[in-house]
Amino acid sequence: MELLCPAGNMASLKSAVKSGADAVYIGLKDDTNARHFAGLNFTAKKLKQAAEYTKAAGCKLYVAINTFPSPGEEARWHQAISLAADARVDALIMADIGLLHYAKTHYPEIELHLSVQASATSLAALSMYQNDFNVTRAVLPRVLDIKQVMRLAKKSPIELEVFAYGSLCIMSEGRCHLSSYVTGHSPNTGGACSPSQHVRWSEHDGVRDTHLNGVLLDRNEQDAASGYPVVCKGRYQCDDEISHTLESPTSLNTLSLLPELYLSGVAAVKIEGRQRSPAYVEQVTRVWREAIDQVKLSPEQFVETPRWNQILTKLSEGQIATLGPYERSWQ
Repeated sequence: MELLCPAGNMASLKSAVKSGADAVYIGLKDDTNARHFAGLNFTAKKLKQAAEYTKAAGCKLYVAINTFPSPGEEARWHQAISLAADARVDALIMADIGLLHYAKTHYPEIELHLSVQASATSLAALSMYQNDFNVTRAVLPRVLDIKQVMRLAKKSPIELEVFAYGSLCIMSEGRCHLSSYVTGHSPNTGGACSPSQHVRWSEHDGVRDTHLNGVLLDRNEQDAASGYPVVCKGRYQCDDEISHTLESPTSLNTLSLLPELYLSGVAAVKIEGRQRSPAYVEQVTRVWREAIDQVKLSPEQFVETPRWNQILTKLSEGQIATLGPYERSWQ
């Protein structure tokens, strides 16, 4: 089982490698990836440095080129693929079928991983991506429960990767329009859910208001922990009740499911957080490295330590963690 960790800059990449990551995933400094924020990601020069550093350390490097180009704008995405190929990265993480075809045709030597943005959740979809585009791994959307993941893992023709820890998306990735409805900018093409230029905080009378493009998403006490503002995790008034109508700001933590994921044959567990700090990357990577090493020794005797969960909960969005859709009591 591979431990795949995020890096939004060289400092985070080095933290991930030194803390035990088997592979690191990054994006370029443009809208070709789904974490297109100011001050984040890698230039062409930094990409080459990252590739050289990871190769010397015996760690794999994946580049996310997982947004969808608008018609006539494909050149930037093609350039991103070429830059990654020239840097000799280990794999590209992609969703758009046109880009998958381009990469397969022009750079057949590069391994292709299917991004979570493709929302592939069936054996038929996985088989299609393998047969038509030589995809060797798929990242499963964060809408499947553990039973569904295990069923897919038994019969999947390609490797499966799952999100193990980090910010929880409650939608079918690649198909959400909430952010574009409020801001006019789609995360699927523009590369950012709730673009930072639309986010505003204001404080008054001991409370903090959070706005996205002028829309009030939340209001809480100034000292209260809160996550990055996204529409699905806002607090709204429905009838006479004010609550997190769609989803509360929580982070995914599947540590307790690690033996099941391991025994089912899941190829990689992915840590979310390319937008987070090097300190976050270091602490989370160390915890998951220890946990994976322990589960490999004996899945049946695997025991979560209180220290692991204390660290992960402290780093969680809103300092609250959940199994999310992995565990649905109503099924």
